[in-house]
Amino acid sequence: MKDLSNYSLLQHNTFGIDAKCSRFLEYSTVAEAQEVAKILRESDTPYLIIGGGSNLLLTKDYDGIVVRSKVEGRRPIVEGQLTCGSGEVWDDVVAYCVDHQLYGAENLSLIPGDVGASAVQNIGAYGVEVKDLITEVEAVEIATGDIRVFQHKECGYAYRDSRFKHEWKNRYLITHVTYQLQSVFEPRLDYGNIRSELERKGITKPTAQQLRQVIIDIRNAKLPDPKVMGNAGSFFMNPIVSREKYEQLARQYEGMPHYTVDADHEKIPAGWMIDMCGWKGKTMGRAGVHDKQALVLVNRGGATGKEIVALCKTIQRDVKEKFGIEIYPEVNIV
Repeated sequence: MKDLSNYSLLQHNTFGIDAKCSRFLEYSTVAEAQEVAKILRESDTPYLIIGGGSNLLLTKDYDGIVVRSKVEGRRPIVEGQLTCGSGEVWDDVVAYCVDHQLYGAENLSLIPGDVGASAVQNIGAYGVEVKDLITEVEAVEIATGDIRVFQHKECGYAYRDSRFKHEWKNRYLITHVTYQLQSVFEPRLDYGNIRSELERKGITKPTAQQLRQVIIDIRNAKLPDPKVMGNAGSFFMNPIVSREKYEQLARQYEGMPHYTVDADHEKIPAGWMIDMCGWKGKTMGRAGVHDKQALVLVNRGGATGKEIVALCKTIQRDVKEKFGIEIYPEVNIV
């Protein structure tokens, strides 16, 4: 177990913010997670549980304990169920599934972050959410040190949301997540520009590997490499609005993109609205909006977390004024 003081979090956040924490704890086994839980119970210091830092914006040094999982490994596959350590890199898991003819996660390729964060955040992309794959989440309860196993239905999954983000926040240290994959490949192609990219490559019936590669190519084309330009991927959640609101806007903006959620609700891409407000490629101080994807806020170099928050708030204001819609960060701002 790692136990470090006055520790820089520069390597633990993809925005490239050089903030420090008073203490850093990293567990790599269930027993170590229980030891960390004991430390947290006995300390009156605030604590922050992080994953790979790809969904984190630090605005200052953290005067407390930062906890991270490094639990790795995959348990044997039983009837299509794969259990992974919470510290496994998510995209490595997707690659493993495709290589072993386990299907359903292809559209979630190249999403940054760890397995544990996938269960907290309910990551999603291109018409697929990880909640559709998760069957169980194993965790250590901080208050008792007990091992708990949560079934899917207990986790309260919704769009980019779960009980781990709200009433269960800071109550559990996730150690393993179990996913249910399929033995038959049924590609999901009707979201974004997947079909057009496949057609451009001359592919009409993609294999799982081909679909994964197309998703990777699409993401690489529009998302900056955090090692080159600090970012956390999609900064804002796509708002879900009433059908009445959608129809009102659709009359004003011909060809406005949207995705039907149910009979009464539509999802409108936040990136499109930000672009319509003129923000794509623009800069405010040392923070900016990516020139290929307006949903992505970037660190142009040396930006502080507070500068990125200021840009976030300005964009929120402009979208609200133009469309009458509130957009909210997907990123955890600390």
